[in-house]
Amino acid sequence: MSMTDGPTPLQTAAAAQAAEDREASSKAAGKSDLRQRGRRKSGYFSDRWHALSRQQQWAFLVIVVALAYMLPLLNPPIITTEPGNNFALACFDMARFALIAVGLNVVVGYAGLLDLGYVAFFAVGSYCAAMLTSPDSPFLHIPYLWTIPIAMAVTMFFGVVLGVPTLRLRGDYLAIVTLGFGEIVRILATIIPAMKGQVGFQNVGHPPGTEADGTPIFSNSNGVPWYWLTLTIIIIVTLLVGNLERSRVGRAWIAIREDEDAAEIMGVPTFKYKVWAFAIGAAIGGLSGALFAGQVGFVNNQKFDVTTSILFLAAVVLGGAGNKVGAILGGALVSYIPLRFTAIAEYKYLIFGIALVLIMIFRSQGLLPARQRLLAYGRTAINKVTARDSTEPKDTDNPTAGPGTRTAGERGAEA
Repeated sequence: MSMTDGPTPLQTAAAAQAAEDREASSKAAGKSDLRQRGRRKSGYFSDRWHALSRQQQWAFLVIVVALAYMLPLLNPPIITTEPGNNFALACFDMARFALIAVGLNVVVGYAGLLDLGYVAFFAVGSYCAAMLTSPDSPFLHIPYLWTIPIAMAVTMFFGVVLGVPTLRLRGDYLAIVTLGFGEIVRILATIIPAMKGQVGFQNVGHPPGTEADGTPIFSNSNGVPWYWLTLTIIIIVTLLVGNLERSRVGRAWIAIREDEDAAEIMGVPTFKYKVWAFAIGAAIGGLSGALFAGQVGFVNNQKFDVTTSILFLAAVVLGGAGNKVGAILGGALVSYIPLRFTAIAEYKYLIFGIALVLIMIFRSQGLLPARQRLLAYGRTAINKVTARDSTEPKDTDNPTAGPGTRTAGERGAEA
């Protein structure tokens, strides 16, 4: 040993503890880096969003909602659908698809029930509004706004009627049954004289209110009031569905979606919650159908074919099944793309198909995939407990001692 090296310090308990702390901190830093890289992979923007406080999230949402209300008035040149389609009416159609996607997302995204006949509930809601408000109908006529809760109640009833005998089926079998139900409703609308087949119902009612010159506010040619009404309904429905998602019902739906057998073994009444999902989804479908009938003013059997039902399902899958915001985005996009390229009518559905294929190749889980909140919360809790344990002083004589255990020095002092 040279004179410049100085004396070698003795290996005391404090030095050993310091070395152990340095090693633990280096391991913690390594784990933190791995977690950060994992979060970057799972979605940078999603993590940034969930890192915001509740107040910051609400402030951001208020700005987004204000811009959404102003969208038909702004008519941005880049995304406008004119001159092929009126942009305000296109906004209403996007909102209508978004509302339908939110309802179907309850069935497909939350409960995992493959429904190919959702257009049937949409048709039932439309016919409820038409048969109770159109002068062509021989039935009792009531104000249009009253038809909305009636349409929801009737479609909820049809959802229960369809769900009770069929929801013991799964997967492809359930998809075929629901597809058949959609066709049955369309055929009944054709062969039952009271539903007037292809002739349909004209001059379907609309919400009250007139402008200064006597023109109805909710006219068929003015899409702005209809868009604002539908957007308001979407916000209300999204809040209600979000509360359901965080409740016991929502957790039961997600358990059924992930593994129905395991959920049933754990005591979840799967059949009851599946019927609930079908009924709630049907009610939202009937609501959107009543809005559609009021805006268009004409309902017949040609508007509820299988292609429309497949588009509804594509909206949910494209946006991200199990994510209500993704369903809104997917519904708006499925409606927007054909309207945007109406000027080149020969190619609009070709462009629509290419866009769907590309999106599903690069975003196979949808534009906004469902986030496993409960799993994320569990990991957060584990990380907090791990971090707390690493900061607690450890007993060198008993490395397995937990927090709150007396150290060797404390035991020696007591002796």
